Amino acid sequence: MLRFAPATAADVPALNRLVNRAYRGEASEQGWTTESGLLAGQRTDEADLLEQLGRPGATFLLARRAADEELVGSVFLQVQGPELYLGMLSVEPTLQAGGIGRRLVQAAEDYARAQGCAAVRMTVISVRHELLVWYERLGYQRTPETVAFPTDTRFGTPRHPEPLVLQVLRKTVKQKNSTSF
Repeated sequence: MLRFAPATAADVPALNRLVNRAYRGEASEQGWTTESGLLAGQRTDEADLLEQLGRPGATFLLARRAADEELVGSVFLQVQGPELYLGMLSVEPTLQAGGIGRRLVQAAEDYARAQGCAAVRMTVISVRHELLVWYERLGYQRTPETVAFPTDTRFGTPRHPEPLVLQVLRKTVKQKNSTSF
């Protein structure tokens, strides 16, 4: 059983470990969402996570195992007008493919509804075909919109021969009669 709750500044060290384990380095290769073949270096650091946590309308939604309170997943969420931006979905690599990511996305969609958002928007590295297909199975659609991959190498140096591009995906979320978060 999972327990979902917004992150606080006190959660940042554990969140930093989780995100970096999920995306980069040897630990990430235990899961299917690794970026280690595309990017070298860390995915984030504590200062970056604190900055993101402090943005207007932003939070990290954390997934903890109810039995022992271990942090097993997280997702960054930020209300941006009528849409909720979803980013940095992270699941402990040894627990990937067990439904935690899907449950985090569902919780994010519930959060979007509770905030009065009409849609959830995200970006995914365009060459991450398996990840794009996974989100499409959850109802997200690729849009014609793309975003240039950040040139700040502080959070990863591309290993890919061609410039990386972020594909924008979007899903409309219908309001439910009684949504609480």
